[in-house]
Amino acid sequence: MLAGRDDSARSTLLQGTAPLNEETVTPWILLSVAGLLEVVWAVGLKRLDAEAPLLLWFGVVSALLGSVALLALAMRDLPLSLAYPLWVGIGLLGSVLAGMLLFGESVSPLKWASLALIALGMLGLKAL
Repeated sequence: MLAGRDDSARSTLLQGTAPLNEETVTPWILLSVAGLLEVVWAVGLKRLDAEAPLLLWFGVVSALLGSVALLALAMRDLPLSLAYPLWVGIGLLGSVLAGMLLFGESVSPLKWASLALIALGMLGLKAL
């Protein structure tokens, strides 16, 4: 990917001025899928108990390992200060929404405002 590129190539990738191609898009796809897998394993953890089927345990562990592995791959080309907070943010936003939709967790204006602030913070990190 970008491991052999100089700092100016990395800078244009991070600022969004690099041409869109496989090398510039791939880290963002990896990071997005890693964040979505984080939501999958978080939802799976909610459903786990001693009586849970082995397949569910396998799915949760697979999603967890896949999420961390894809984050590691994305971090080859993206800085820690951007990749990790965005991964956590995707997982956080997705988990809260999943909790509301799948488990009937509370929905309030304050919760929506808090989610909006987190999303805004994630956009701010990407813009810097």
